[in-house]
Amino acid sequence: MSIFNPYVLLGIIFAILSSFGGGYYKGKHDENTRQQLEIAALNEQARQKEQVLVTAVNAQANQLQKANQNAKLLQQKRNADIATGVMQLRIPVKTPVCPVQATGDATASSGADLGTAELQPEAAQALVAITDDADATVRKLNTCINLYNEIRETLKEKP
Repeated sequence: MSIFNPYVLLGIIFAILSSFGGGYYKGKHDENTRQQLEIAALNEQARQKEQVLVTAVNAQANQLQKANQNAKLLQQKRNADIATGVMQLRIPVKTPVCPVQATGDATASSGADLGTAELQPEAAQALVAITDDADATVRKLNTCINLYNEIRETLKEKP
């Protein structure tokens, strides 16, 4: 048997190719395993950040709910005070100028005197309800802004 025998050469070439093929397969398998471990670690980090973000969202939601409950209690008390007359809503109005002056004072007032008029309790409550809606909207928007800033800071942090 000579080294130049085609079967020997074919056997050597086959051995070399199979060793490279085996190495390629093992390397591919090892790389796949390494990537799977890296993916699992990154998924775990993502789950931890997600838990932090969920906690932040829940905290802001609870804070908003408490603020809305407190505001609702204050609104109910104020509406009850308006209905019973304890609290009255007054607005400035112009009073008409009287053509005849009651006093002998020669100086006439310029146009009209400012006085006040009291609103009916139902009208006062309706007017104040508009401000209550605006306050609720502001509370919601402020909560959104706080939550956005908190999440942004959390996501900025490097793991």
